[in-house]
Amino acid sequence: MGEHARILVVDDDEGIRKTLSAILQDEGYEVDTAESGKEAILKSNAGFYNLALIDVRLLDMQGTELLTRIKDTVPRMRKIIITGYPTVHNAMEAVNRNADAYLIKPFDMGKLLFVIKDQLRKQEEEMDFSQDRITDFIETRVRELEAESVKNKTE
Repeated sequence: MGEHARILVVDDDEGIRKTLSAILQDEGYEVDTAESGKEAILKSNAGFYNLALIDVRLLDMQGTELLTRIKDTVPRMRKIIITGYPTVHNAMEAVNRNADAYLIKPFDMGKLLFVIKDQLRKQEEEMDFSQDRITDFIETRVRELEAESVKNKTE
């Protein structure tokens, strides 16, 4: 999934959006950008993203608010908060609103790429686990129905 993963970069700073987009595209990711929380919500409702990089301070809302307003997807979109204004409050709120990671700007690109790859790996593991559970459920249900069918024929 890694090389073809879709990433949404949400930041009100055009320079950061362009820089991250160029770097991530060079790494083989499909990248889309949004300059506001509202735009990110619209884009996440219209399409699927494996991962979102979300700035804490956006023009129209806090990135931590966006964590809960962005569309839930299957597999679950991984969400990484990025901030140039780290505070304990922001970090706690990000954790409480299910951010998958919290990175401080300016960040080391090697670390950012590592975190992205790690989050995408976790997403893939969750998807594999979910598929295994669905397969187990279907197989169990088929056996139950077959047993009921045999029971009904003998009655």
